Amino acid sequence: MADTEHYVREDVKAFLAMLEAAGGPPLGEVTIAEARAGYQALHDMADAPARELAVIRNLACPGPAGDIPLRLYDARESRDPGPVICFYHGGGFVIGDLDTHHSLCTEIAHQMDLPVVAVDYRCAPEAPFPAAIEDCVAATRWIAGSPAELGRSATGLVPIGDSAGGNAAIVVTQALMREAAAVPVVLQVPIFPLASDWVGSASVEQFAEGFVLTRAAMEFFEAAYQPDKSDWRAMPVLADHAGTPPAVLVTASLDPIRDSGRDYSAALSQAGIDHVFIEVSGGTHSFTNLRQAIPSYQKDLDHVFAAMKMMLARHG
Repeated sequence: MADTEHYVREDVKAFLAMLEAAGGPPLGEVTIAEARAGYQALHDMADAPARELAVIRNLACPGPAGDIPLRLYDARESRDPGPVICFYHGGGFVIGDLDTHHSLCTEIAHQMDLPVVAVDYRCAPEAPFPAAIEDCVAATRWIAGSPAELGRSATGLVPIGDSAGGNAAIVVTQALMREAAAVPVVLQVPIFPLASDWVGSASVEQFAEGFVLTRAAMEFFEAAYQPDKSDWRAMPVLADHAGTPPAVLVTASLDPIRDSGRDYSAALSQAGIDHVFIEVSGGTHSFTNLRQAIPSYQKDLDHVFAAMKMMLARHG
């Protein structure tokens, strides 16, 4: 039987070899500003080009510490009431923003034919835990209320995000279960999320170096974000999952935090929650943002969209 957990695709091998040859200091040895610039540069080089859309518009909504920047994406100038996708970017709650995930958001809006609202939450170390989560929850509640500035009426919410944003997608879903918004979450889509403590997991031991995300990077993010690991808003696997909305949950087999996503899938299964679990075999963390450098990742993202459409047809 093949060892699928250590299988590496050929285009992934080539990209990893290129990253190794490029060198450069690890995250723990650069400033926050340099880390943020490097993250943007990686996506500029490796991600697929942004899609042309009818609507790409910057907005803002009230938040707990001032206005929260947002960006609306839509393939249509106007549309009837329907689900709205709420996107939370990755980057360890430290280095991402609206621009690092711009191409991905255009892809989601194009493929799903639904409005997407990306949330530019406060990042650490300037604003450590739980500031990012508080902003994501506040923005999602605002979107649920179908404000005039949005120009679209939401009948349901689809929280989605990658990595730290995957954590946010889960936590926002749980927060809106505890205190309902104007419309419900109809589907959550955490992509390679941090849902449980990654320290000491088998996947972080197996893929600590050489697979895009590293253990050193996770240590860097955690030191900046300062999560309280006893709080469900940091480790959402700790929450009560009974009655959780359905999910499309995605992991990558070569991801050091892969087992964290598997833990969340197990928790959903134990609670009897309908969900689709997809593991990208032979793929790495950040596959959503490396589609030009690693062409096979586009098909994986297409599978995620197909699963989302199926689950929205069942539950939306």
